[in-house]
Amino acid sequence: MKNLLIIDGNSIINRAFYGIRLLTNKHGLFTNGIYGFLKIMFKSIDEVCPDYICVAFDLKAPTFRHKKYAQYKAQRKGMPEELRVQMPVMKEVLKAMNITILEKEGFEADDIIGTVSRICDEDAIACHILTGDRDDLQLASDNTKVHLTITRMGQTTTSVYDKDEVLSEFGVTPAEFIDVKGLMGDTSDNIPGVKGIGEKTAFGYIQKFKSIESLYENLDDEIVKPAARKKLEEGREMAFLSKELCTIDRFVDIGAKISDFEKKPYNEEKLTQLFINLEFNAFLKDIVKDSNTNSVPECNFEIVDVSSFVNLISDAPDTFIYRLYGESDIEALSFKSGENAYMVLPDGEFEKKNLALSLKNIFENEKTLKVSENIKKSMLIFNKYGITFDSSYFDISIGAYVINPSKSSYDVASIATEMLEMPIISEKDVTGTGKNQKCLSEADPDALKAFVCQEICAIEKLWEYEKEKIKSDGQEFLLYEIEMPLVAVLADMEIQGFRVDKNMLESFTEKLGERLKLLEGEIYELAGEKFNINSTKQLGVILFEKLGLKVIKKTKTGYSTDATVLEKLNGSHPIIEKILAYRTDAKLKSTYGDGLLAVINPDTGKIHSSFNQTVTTTGRISSTEPNLQNIPMRREEGREIRKMFVAKDSDHILIDADYSQIELRILAHMADDEAMIEAFRAGEDIHTSTASRVFGVSKDEVTPLLRTRAKAVNFGIVYGMGDYSLSQDLKISVKEAKEYIQSYFEKYANVKNYLDKTVEDAKENGYVTTLFARRRYIPEISSSNFMTRSFGERVAMNTPIQGTAADIIKIAMVKIYKALKEKNLKSRLILQVHDELIIEAKKTEAEEVEKLLKECMMSAANLKTTLISETGMGESWYDAH
Repeated sequence: MKNLLIIDGNSIINRAFYGIRLLTNKHGLFTNGIYGFLKIMFKSIDEVCPDYICVAFDLKAPTFRHKKYAQYKAQRKGMPEELRVQMPVMKEVLKAMNITILEKEGFEADDIIGTVSRICDEDAIACHILTGDRDDLQLASDNTKVHLTITRMGQTTTSVYDKDEVLSEFGVTPAEFIDVKGLMGDTSDNIPGVKGIGEKTAFGYIQKFKSIESLYENLDDEIVKPAARKKLEEGREMAFLSKELCTIDRFVDIGAKISDFEKKPYNEEKLTQLFINLEFNAFLKDIVKDSNTNSVPECNFEIVDVSSFVNLISDAPDTFIYRLYGESDIEALSFKSGENAYMVLPDGEFEKKNLALSLKNIFENEKTLKVSENIKKSMLIFNKYGITFDSSYFDISIGAYVINPSKSSYDVASIATEMLEMPIISEKDVTGTGKNQKCLSEADPDALKAFVCQEICAIEKLWEYEKEKIKSDGQEFLLYEIEMPLVAVLADMEIQGFRVDKNMLESFTEKLGERLKLLEGEIYELAGEKFNINSTKQLGVILFEKLGLKVIKKTKTGYSTDATVLEKLNGSHPIIEKILAYRTDAKLKSTYGDGLLAVINPDTGKIHSSFNQTVTTTGRISSTEPNLQNIPMRREEGREIRKMFVAKDSDHILIDADYSQIELRILAHMADDEAMIEAFRAGEDIHTSTASRVFGVSKDEVTPLLRTRAKAVNFGIVYGMGDYSLSQDLKISVKEAKEYIQSYFEKYANVKNYLDKTVEDAKENGYVTTLFARRRYIPEISSSNFMTRSFGERVAMNTPIQGTAADIIKIAMVKIYKALKEKNLKSRLILQVHDELIIEAKKTEAEEVEKLLKECMMSAANLKTTLISETGMGESWYDAH
């Protein structure tokens, strides 16, 4: 039997639009609805393997249902503008895929779907309906399956129903489903039903009487209580009208035959261009295999052995375009020479070492520009072979990040597709993934040739494109003076690592384990029984059923026991405090006890964290394996953890330097607010100064409570915090919080003007910039949805400040790295955490390095408020901070 797949176009794109965060392409077109629709559709195509495929859409014109009931769907708001602009593009994509689009004035997509399913029944073709609308369950039969989708947080789940599945889950047949809807109504379509008859009652009546008609013939039945009988009698007319409105018309003149929906090959040229414009890189490699749209030119390709490679590069070239393969060691190296592409596949340690040594004269030659992606990886791998280089390179991943920091991936294939409109084969396409992944040396020769030629040519083209784009966008200082030299700084930090006192860490972890056992026993005693403390379900039963605590929030699966709920319950029963302590200790043990022990390098006794340069949209550096940015600094446990990070030996000491209130200094500078600038210049405590001005008291009269509140307002303003969030932070009324913010803006008027202007500029340009021209694109700021738009406005206010702080710390890192090197000092920068830098210094150099670090940090930017860096020294991170 042949298969037909018919898609409820409006339903699926709506589900996708609301289930996936807003996405835009570089031209500002919203794309999340289209992306989600295609993801769901491709998954369904893989599952169904249809011989025929079509998509049904609603038209804006009224339908026969509006003529029968003027209030039909009257409560619905218009389609959001962010989705409306995607509809014509969605249809353009479907046309490029040669998928038939069905629309009929006066009817809904459901009616078209119902008609197609009826024709399939008559022609003995298996019909599969892809929809997010439960109304279509009435169409389920032996021959027709309804694939009902739900999309949440970008994840889609699909349940498949035939008539037996509908009966099993709902207790009624598909045809009876119409009667249920007729009784209970449908608020989403403004179908009234019978007032006072809910879902449970409606299902109960139809399970017994099978139809509305039969129910009304048996109103005297004992199952129908007097109160319900009265409602049914009063709502008789609406019940039958609602059933009529809910019934799908299966006899629409759709003007097409099933044969018209035959699945055809895609128009690859058109589809490629559309996917490139939409920046749907993930779909390109699966859908478009042979398109020549803006393709990479062919080049000669040869796999050479190490000795031949040495002859090819005997003279160091002016520019060396290459790509290094392998995560922690050399697996292969490809490079471009003239119009030719080559690959070296070293076999064994001896050949790897010879290959590395032959590269030494290129990578350590400052006259040769090295061009590639992820150059930090090259620095780390080549360092194992005694090759060090920290200048004369261009990293195309870093260039792409500077141009647009909002992308999830900066590999060659992704950025070539987006920036050059040049879809290329990715490494995964050649090697595969998971259990079936193979080495490049085992790859199909033709596939390997195509991959290497395309990728190495794309690297060259991206280098040329990014240079020009960076120049035209005025981001040359950001790229060449901050981001590019920072690659070498981060590589050196990873190589140096940070020593951890393993004995102290093991003792700390053991104590946490003992504390957890003690807490576990206390919790069981307070609960009166043993249970899985980590199980939300079991904990919910204990708290809200057995102990009878007030239910704060419920989820679809039961009681919520998240942190906000437990904080609100704290004080209502002794068990809550114990559970909060248990969770804190459990996280500390897993993350900073067992977690840190697992990543100590056995050869060096150090933790070598990975520093990521292309992850955050604000320009902040992040760290992984482990993440040292999230150590809880202000808590006792955080202080204990910092005591375990120590200098590598008795000849070294740690120097810690931290910017003082850098974000507020940047805000004062960017807003040009004289009152804030003067407070900083005078060396006043900014929070005390703010408290004095906002609360109308002298500085001497500022109490610790007023200072705390002023501090919350200061940082709240930086992060675009509203009155509600401030009230939650300070545990005061929304009215009080609103008054604080209003008073703040009255006293610091230029700050208010600056923030308003920043939001206006973001709406006009679609992005905001830092003092050093770093951009962040904010599609959310144009949203018609209030919550989404408000988020975009907060991002617009905060990003220039937080992003500038990120730029400044990076400038300081580059300056201190170069200064240490120029002065031939042995001390090394080993860690950056937010606005803090740590150097492991030779004790004989300590005083000089401390002074140097302070100078580099304070001279990183010329602000009207002056940058202040506070330093300290000690044997451990705790002692130095």
